Amino acid sequence: MSNMNVSGERAMAFNRPSIKVNEMVVVLDYGSQYSLLIARRLREAGVYCELLPAYASAAEITALKPRGIVLSGGPLSVYDIGAPGLPQAVLELEVPVLGICYGAQLLAKHFGGDVERSDVREFGRAQLEVNSSSPLFAGIDSNSPIAWMSHSDHIAAVPDGFDVLARSTDGLVAAMSDGNRFWGVQFHPEVAHTPIGSVLLANFVRDICGCTSTWSPSSFVDDTVLWLRERIGKSQVICALSGGVDSGVTAALVSKAVGDQLTCVFVDNGLLRQGEAEQCMSVFAKHLHMKVMRIDASKRFMNALEGMTDPEEKRRTIGRCFVQVFESLAPELGDAEFFAQGTTYPDVIESAGDSKRHSGAAAKIKTHHNVGGLPDTLQLELLDPLSFLFKDEVRQVGRQLGLPEEIVDRHPFPGPGLAVRMTGAVTADRLERLRRADHIFIEELQSANLYRKSSQALVVLLSDKTVGVLGDSRTYEDVVVLRAVDTEDWMTADWSRLPFDFIARVSSRIVNEVPGINRVLYDITSKPPATVEWE
Repeated sequence: MSNMNVSGERAMAFNRPSIKVNEMVVVLDYGSQYSLLIARRLREAGVYCELLPAYASAAEITALKPRGIVLSGGPLSVYDIGAPGLPQAVLELEVPVLGICYGAQLLAKHFGGDVERSDVREFGRAQLEVNSSSPLFAGIDSNSPIAWMSHSDHIAAVPDGFDVLARSTDGLVAAMSDGNRFWGVQFHPEVAHTPIGSVLLANFVRDICGCTSTWSPSSFVDDTVLWLRERIGKSQVICALSGGVDSGVTAALVSKAVGDQLTCVFVDNGLLRQGEAEQCMSVFAKHLHMKVMRIDASKRFMNALEGMTDPEEKRRTIGRCFVQVFESLAPELGDAEFFAQGTTYPDVIESAGDSKRHSGAAAKIKTHHNVGGLPDTLQLELLDPLSFLFKDEVRQVGRQLGLPEEIVDRHPFPGPGLAVRMTGAVTADRLERLRRADHIFIEELQSANLYRKSSQALVVLLSDKTVGVLGDSRTYEDVVVLRAVDTEDWMTADWSRLPFDFIARVSSRIVNEVPGINRVLYDITSKPPATVEWE
């Protein structure tokens, strides 16, 4: 077995296919939590794009040969000490540039316009007054379209040679352009709250940058299989298989590339839902014609998690335990040298992943066990073929590979399992309580034909206890929270409007059938500000 002695992030950054595209747009990330959404919207327009940090070098930017560049928003003021500026490549490359919020203010300041500090934040929906026939607003009804604002500073005067394309109803500059290369919008076209946003971004990449919208996830399959075959050669590969769509698609891609050189490993970490191990193995045997091993490592994981309550430490610990299991198996599998896993683009970005290849500008939201949980000295070389795809793109690849709905349309389940669906310590008793409550919720969703009408549903067990009454006696027991969300891109989500009588039925079953639980809540928080999972 080769001893790579490289960091997990570095291995992940370089061991993924070099996606072959004829046209690309680069998004420079200035720290906005919406930056990944910009990339998502551009791909919806059929144009491949990647995020780079705002401090990327000219060589890194030009190496991607972009047809256009987008400057994201960010939390800083252009006047803050150390605030990032415009990379030289943005000015030297003769391609169109679109600045969003902070990016627009940066363009205004650089070219001699006036950006004013403000103590009052313009936040939320605003109406626009479009006063130009600019190609950026082509096909958009100029009758007061709605846009989402989120900024303090504002552009008080546009630079010489720039025109104001739109204003908000309070008279502030909402969009500007020099009519040639540089464009700026003060609002956020990437969020769902800006209904005109998708059209505006499509106008930029198609009409202004001249892209032809040829990107699709299905075109990714052949190139990835070829890359995997060349990279792996005659070596053996271990693939972490969880039963979810990400790992299932990864396994299918590697199997298509190297066949019997792949061994999939399903690790029962003791943190799974009720009957999940048996169900997953049944699906694998039926649909995935490849070697699959089931490893019971529950004692290893439970011992490592004993007394642990911090969610980030839980995730890192679980990630390390997974890798230890896979490394211990390598000698039994013909000295396997490669380890494949289903890391997706949002996993890397939310974990504030490798800044050499992915954007590292955004704040870390949470550590994904398959990113931040990896050890600094990893003795298996990582393969992350999906690490530049979004969740719905992964599903499209899965359908292209012929995977069944049981895998492709399954609700996501985190690799750390129920350990991050309970606040506080992970114990056998608490896990069993959560399993039973979760099983009731999912069973009722399926019975009511609501399972596929929500994107993800789960139960969270809180560490708090509350007073209740059972019969004539006082109880002091656990609280669970039902969570169901609707989403298209997994970067934003809204809570599912489940029928009240359905929620009442689930609540009644849980408190009556699961000893130790006396209260059920329903989470009605969107993402953002919350995340889908609680930890």
